[in-house]
Amino acid sequence: MTVTYSSKVANASFFGFHRLLLRWKGSIYKLLYREFALFVLLYTFLSVVYRFFFSEHQKRLFEKLSLYCETYAEQIPVTFVLGFYVTLVVNRWWNQFVNLPWPDRLMIHISSCVKGKDEYGRLLRRTLMRYVNLTSVLIFRSVSRAVCKRFPTIEHVVEAGFMTPEERKMYENIRSPHLKYWIPVVWFCNLASKAREEGRIQDSIDLQNLLNEINGLRAWCSTLFGYDWVGVPLVYTQVVTLAVYTFFLASLIGRQFLDPTQGYQGHDLDLYIPVFTLLQFFFYAGWLKVAEQLINPFGEDDDDFEVNWVIDRSLQVSLLAVDEMHMNLPTMTKDMYWNDSDARPPYTLAAADSCIPSFLGSTTDMGVKPGAEEMVPPFSFMPPPSSDTLSTLKEVNSSHPSTESSASDSLPQLHYHDWVYTHLSHFVLLICFFKPCPSFVFPGHTLRPVALKWDPRSFGGWRSIP
Repeated sequence: MTVTYSSKVANASFFGFHRLLLRWKGSIYKLLYREFALFVLLYTFLSVVYRFFFSEHQKRLFEKLSLYCETYAEQIPVTFVLGFYVTLVVNRWWNQFVNLPWPDRLMIHISSCVKGKDEYGRLLRRTLMRYVNLTSVLIFRSVSRAVCKRFPTIEHVVEAGFMTPEERKMYENIRSPHLKYWIPVVWFCNLASKAREEGRIQDSIDLQNLLNEINGLRAWCSTLFGYDWVGVPLVYTQVVTLAVYTFFLASLIGRQFLDPTQGYQGHDLDLYIPVFTLLQFFFYAGWLKVAEQLINPFGEDDDDFEVNWVIDRSLQVSLLAVDEMHMNLPTMTKDMYWNDSDARPPYTLAAADSCIPSFLGSTTDMGVKPGAEEMVPPFSFMPPPSSDTLSTLKEVNSSHPSTESSASDSLPQLHYHDWVYTHLSHFVLLICFFKPCPSFVFPGHTLRPVALKWDPRSFGGWRSIP
């Protein structure tokens, strides 16, 4: 029942979505037309009573009530509450689709790992895949109304060929108060272990891969069961529903067009039809309807999952993969590009515009100014320190004498241009050129900040003083 329209919006165009607005199946019109019609009828009824049946005194009272409702209805945080709620519901909806149990990985592993083209090997592979599909059917029966209608009892599952009468007896003899969708998983694991002992599965790694895959499918089934068990908190759904419908109940009175002769602010015109109020109802109530439809995608709405189709497709392709396609390989031949190291598949004229050159990076065509290509030694382009910086450093070194090195040793010569620390702040420079001093935090320890000493033999002309 999923409504697919991807091909209609494959390319962006002028008013590209306008064709979607005229569709009925899965549309907001189909979901909302009853509530919308009821809102219009109630609004029209109140408007007619106010205009033609109320006395002057009753009109003044109704106008005061309308102004009161209009003022305080805007304080209901409809947009805030609806936005978070719909985001939560849409995330749950997509996560449930992601966790649908698909048998594709398992059928590929079984077809390649379970050996034997004889009748027993064929029976073994088909039985393993039947257990996989039986697991999916059992979990779908517990969460989907459409599947439950198709298989209302285990007898219907047996009649459909997912379970044999003997397996049904074993299934029913296992006494458990919990949902028993995991029983075929146990059968699968035991049968796979037996196949390994018989040599049908030739490597323990293959057996481990099969067990990992069946556990992954079991995890998908458990996730679906968890989503069905623990839904969106009821209080959250109630708050959102009450917020939306309370807002529009107040709007039925507060958005009425009042007598313009009374001079009420914002009621200078009497348009009879509240166009923007109707649009607001359409958007907000439609937003709530989106959450109502997506909160459980295993129902029978237009946009709910096609779970019965998933069951049919899974059984058909899985049995085909492990039976008819098992070791049924085409003859290997040389491909058409056998002697061509630069394979270029052709394009049709309709797809010629999509043939584009390879992307080589955003700086491929970037160049530098003429003369700037010359390579220079590291740090040779750094400017010398300013005179203010040198004088500051001399004052610091003179106020902190040391026997290890003189102040002149810690300063660069003026005719050198290799001083890297020119662009550092004065604070960092002062720290770097301080001499060792006693620690005030750890008595008995000496602070030895990093200092630089000019040495023409070192890289760049500077070395650190230990």
